[in-house]
Amino acid sequence: MKAIRTFKLMGGALIVVVSVNAWSQTSESAAPSTQSSMAPSSGGSAKATRQANRALSKKVLVALSKGGVSTSRINVVAKGSAVTLVGAVTDATQIDKAGELAKGVSGVTSVKNSLTLKEVGQ
Repeated sequence: MKAIRTFKLMGGALIVVVSVNAWSQTSESAAPSTQSSMAPSSGGSAKATRQANRALSKKVLVALSKGGVSTSRINVVAKGSAVTLVGAVTDATQIDKAGELAKGVSGVTSVKNSLTLKEVGQ
């Protein structure tokens, strides 16, 4: 009985060692993409990243309101230097205007404009 248990433990350990070695191997083409995706987050802590995202969102909201776009129904989501505008406006011209104003804010590299038109009273 002890011999069987020993063989089971040795077999299990062998399976773990083989699977760990096989799992840790990567191809050459996958290594650069992993490194490039991790590069932006290595610049600071998660708290600093969240603070920078909030600050960029506020800058975009200020630019929108100074540019004449009503920000009462608009949320600005910043992730890195990419900004997403979400919400509703009452005038169709404000959708494009908001996108252009957001692109003009320093620190913004891309803007996804998901604003919709909503009539007053809806």
